[in-house]
Parts: sequence; C-alpha cells; structure tokens
Amino acid sequence: MNVSAIESIRTYKDGGHYRIEVPSIEGPKVFEALVRETKNLGVTLNRISQGSGGMLLLKSEIKDMVQLAASEQIEICLFVGPRAGFDIGVLAHTGSKFAGYSSIRGNAQIDAAVADVDRALEFGVRGFLIGDLGLLKVFRERQAEGIWPQNIHWKVSAYVPAANPPMVKLLQELGARSVNIPSDLTLEQIHEIRREVDIPLDIYVETMDASGGTIRIVEMHDLIRAGAPLCVKFGLTNAKKLYPAGAHTTDEAVKIAIAKARRVAVAKEWLERLAPNLLQSFNSDSIAIPEA
Repeated sequence: MNVSAIESIRTYKDGGHYRIEVPSIEGPKVFEALVRETKNLGVTLNRISQGSGGMLLLKSEIKDMVQLAASEQIEICLFVGPRAGFDIGVLAHTGSKFAGYSSIRGNAQIDAAVADVDRALEFGVRGFLIGDLGLLKVFRERQAEGIWPQNIHWKVSAYVPAANPPMVKLLQELGARSVNIPSDLTLEQIHEIRREVDIPLDIYVETMDASGGTIRIVEMHDLIRAGAPLCVKFGLTNAKKLYPAGAHTTDEAVKIAIAKARRVAVAKEWLERLAPNLLQSFNSDSIAIPEA
C-alpha cells in the first residue's frame, strides 16, 4: 500500500498519532531502570506492560510499581493469570503452544483470574492484559454489575490472533480498550483494520525471537500512518526469555529493559528523520495510569 494515499490519519484525543510501550517489565526494579534510561535518552514513555502476571508479584512490588507509574504518569498493564502456560495441560507446552498459552482452563482458572484482578485493583492498578476472550466477557460483566469500576483499560494480548477487521471489531464490541495486532501484518492489512475500528491498536515494532525476531524500526512511520492511533511496542531480539519472571531473572530483565529503551530512542531518531510531522500522544486522557 502507498501510505501517502491515506486520505487522513486518525489520532488520539490530544492530536497525537502514536504512543510508546515497553513490554515485559517484570517488577519495580526493572521499571525503575527503564524510567531512568528513557529519561537519560530523552524518550517519553506512555505505557509499560508486565507479562508474567500480577499473581507472581508481591503486594509490595505492585505498590512500588503503582507509585512510580502514578508519579511519572505512565500506564501499567499487568497480565492476568493464571493461564494454560502455567498449568499441567500439555497443549500449551507443545510446538504449537503460542495458540494455547494464554487460554484459561476451566472455571477454577476463571475464579483465580478474577481474584488476580481484584487484588491488583485494590492497589490501584487500572490496566490489564488479557489473552482469553471468555475472560474479557466475564470481566465486562463484572463491570456491568457494578462490582468493578468502569475506568479499567482492558488490553487484548498478542496471544489472541487479531489479524482481520471483523476480529478486532468483535474485540472492540466485547469491551477491549486496545488490541495487539500481529507484528507481521502488511501496511494494507493494518489500514484495513483501522478503517473498521475506533479503538487504538498496539503493534510490536521489534519482536522477541519467539515471535519471529522482526525489526520494523525504519518503517515505523508507515506503520503509524496505516494504524494510528497506534501504540508502538518494543520487544527485543536475541534476548533471553523472561517468563515467568522472579528474583532469579531481575538482573537480566534490567539489562533487557535498558536495551529496549535504546531501541525506542533509535526508532524515535528514524521517525523524526523520515516523518517529523507524526506526533507522539501523551497520557492526558488515560485510564490505565494507576490510582496511587
């Protein structure tokens, strides 16, 4: 697709075209290192996400992350757990595990996921990463019943294959506030989705090796034109797997977070060189910033 032919580029409410997310920030020490490095590099961070699940964080760790995010006006999305990838079922541990890894197995895991969100809400978290459509339905029902507040950002994970307009439109109708679309979509395919839905889209500009190890930094301006309002995400190729994270992975996770911050800075340099008219959006209207 010739992106110059796009008649108009949609924006976030503040007029910005894109936001920046760094995923897999697995605890307060990693978060602190990322914030420090982005400030050193002059990069504004909109959102972090955490992939191991809030269930694996201490209460004190959640509180520390909430305090830092609130003070810096950064969104947090915690992955809801547990999930099939942590369970005893074999499907999520086979060669085709990507499709089943984030699914919820049975009512016991539904109940555990509800408890996981209950706990995080108690500490002020207002953004959650979801990898199961049934779970999104259950969560929206709890909001409709007044059990949970309305100001929660439900972010659909890249584990859900949202690769076409009807699928993303369905997720929007189910209550998703943003949706991860596959990192390997063409510009035309991204624009097809954008024409049909209103919610912001999220896409990996660089993916981890398990997701293909692709790097689309130089074409990020075209991705933004095709999908805006678009949150660009930065995984990291040639990096160690972090999930499930813990104290044994913190040092490695800090190094990876610093490397991701530098990738963001490189991408920003290319964006300013190739498309200086594209503007970053800031979090003035965000509901995913924690309530400290």
